[in-house]
Amino acid sequence: MSIFLELGQRPDEPGPPIHGPAGYPADVAARLADDAAVIVARYPDSRSALLPLLHLVQAEDGYLTPAGIAFCAAQLNLTAAEVTAVATFYSMYRRTPTGEYLVGVCTNTLCAVMGGDAILETLEDHLGIGAGQSTPDGRITLEHVECNAACDYAPVVMVNWEFFDNQTPSSARDLVDALRAGEPPMPSRSGALCTFRETARTLAGLPHPNGADDTAAVGAATLAGLRIAREHGMSAPDAHGPASDSTDEAPGHEQAEAADAVKDQPAPAPSADVPARGQTAETDPTATDAS
Repeated sequence: MSIFLELGQRPDEPGPPIHGPAGYPADVAARLADDAAVIVARYPDSRSALLPLLHLVQAEDGYLTPAGIAFCAAQLNLTAAEVTAVATFYSMYRRTPTGEYLVGVCTNTLCAVMGGDAILETLEDHLGIGAGQSTPDGRITLEHVECNAACDYAPVVMVNWEFFDNQTPSSARDLVDALRAGEPPMPSRSGALCTFRETARTLAGLPHPNGADDTAAVGAATLAGLRIAREHGMSAPDAHGPASDSTDEAPGHEQAEAADAVKDQPAPAPSADVPARGQTAETDPTATDAS
């Protein structure tokens, strides 16, 4: 029996992996080079600046083009193939023209069961487009996205990677209507909503276009576990218990005994000092032998 595997881009992806204009006019290239110099100077190895430079050219074109790929390659002394390999790996780099607002509906497990699938279907019907497509006015590109680590506020809709929490089909319709009307609402966790290209410049590490403060307080849902732990007097066990001097017992017995003593206790909280610096399995009775 023979099996045929067709490799390459998905059938619904238009054109080659990277398409569009092949180069920039001289004035555009010079302007981008000035921005690129600021970005590259932050890294001891210039090629480490590739990801922010991809955001920079995405801010210029609204998606990645051969012009953007060639520009990044020239700035970092890389080949176009090397840049393309990175650019096509990450979903944040767009391969097709993207609207002013990239609206992403999380359809991963928790958001889906909380209504994410219904939100996506509602928006597809309301906007008259499918996931991965843009409205004729160029305002909105709709897509379904993987988990954005915002499960505590599911279902979540993201606009240019800004969170809009606890959405419903109705609120999501209102959201896209406001975007199309030129009245972008305030995101749940930041001070302003930028256009797709403005967001890309920010992700490149350049100043926020409107100087807005993107800091936001941590929400109650995120802190729920910590609040419950405090109400019940829960805390992490001491990770620095006294070391045992016994040498008569079989190797590994002390470690097994220590592990049994704490098996019903809560796991230690994350910490840069657990185990303590310089502590090894020989000096830490709670350490286990990874070998």
